[in-house]
Amino acid sequence: MEKLFVSFATATAKIAGKPWTFLGCVLIVLVWAASGPIFKFSETWQLIINTGTTIITFLMVFLIQNTQNRDGAAMQAKLDELIHAVRAADERFIGIEHLTEKDLDKILGQVEQRAERIHGDGAKAMPVVATREEDTSAVAKKAAAKSARTPAKGKARARPSA
Repeated sequence: MEKLFVSFATATAKIAGKPWTFLGCVLIVLVWAASGPIFKFSETWQLIINTGTTIITFLMVFLIQNTQNRDGAAMQAKLDELIHAVRAADERFIGIEHLTEKDLDKILGQVEQRAERIHGDGAKAMPVVATREEDTSAVAKKAAAKSARTPAKGKARARPSA
């Protein structure tokens, strides 16, 4: 039963997204509107389009939502697999789609802070997320630069030449 529904939902969603389907619907509305004078714009005439569009909309919402849910789940599975397969990727990102909005906002803030550490002030204008390797490298470079600027107690440090 589930496979039959999935097949039906997928096929319906594909058909509903076609330009010809839209044009067919426009044609139906135009025929309905043109038939108004024949039926003297009666309540029954109005009820036909109202009932038809309501039923179709009601059913399509569920079919399209089913298709989008499956597409979203498949996309998440693929992304999780890529994160898992790439060594430099942060595996803590696997499954974060199940977190609350507050938790996701916190993670986004951390990712943006990482980008600022790596790219400096230009990070706000540049939507780039650093890899773990870039993050570690940038932190090490900044620490080295800071220690080069701060003399050790009792000793004067020589600055490295760039």
